[in-house]
Amino acid sequence: MNAYKFFLEFHSGFRYIVMVLVLLAILVAFASLLGKKPYTNGNRKLNLFAMISAHTQLLIGLVLYFLSPFVKFEGGVMRDPNARYWTVEHLAMMIFAIVLITIGHSKSKKASLPSEKHRVIALFYLLALVTVVVAIIQSHRPFFGMSH
Repeated sequence: MNAYKFFLEFHSGFRYIVMVLVLLAILVAFASLLGKKPYTNGNRKLNLFAMISAHTQLLIGLVLYFLSPFVKFEGGVMRDPNARYWTVEHLAMMIFAIVLITIGHSKSKKASLPSEKHRVIALFYLLALVTVVVAIIQSHRPFFGMSH
C-alpha cells in the first residue's frame, strides 16, 4: 500500500468519526436547548472533540491533497470537472465547514447563557454538517454505502 492509498483510506474512514461526533453534538445541543438544560462540562467536551476531529480530518485531507493524482498544479484543472472538484471545490467546502464549526465553538465559549451556548452549537454545527454532506454528494462517490 502506497502513501496515497493509505491516506485515502484513513481520510475516508475517519469521516465517520467526524460525522458521528458532529451529529451527536448537534442532537445534544438541540435536545438541551429544547429541554432548557444547563450547559455542562460534558457538552463542552463533546463540542470540543467534534471540532478537534474535524480539524484532524482537515490535516489528513491536506496530506492526501498533496499526494493525490487528482491534484494538478499545471493548467487545465478548471476544464476537467473531476480534477476541479478535488483540487478546488471539495477543499473549499470542507474548509468552510471547519470554519463554521470553529466559529460555533468559539461563540459558544463566549456566550453566557446555557441556551445561547446550545443554540450557537446547534446552528453552526448543523450548517457545517449540511456543507459536508453536500460536498460528499457532489463527489459522485458512495456516501454511507448509498449512491445517488
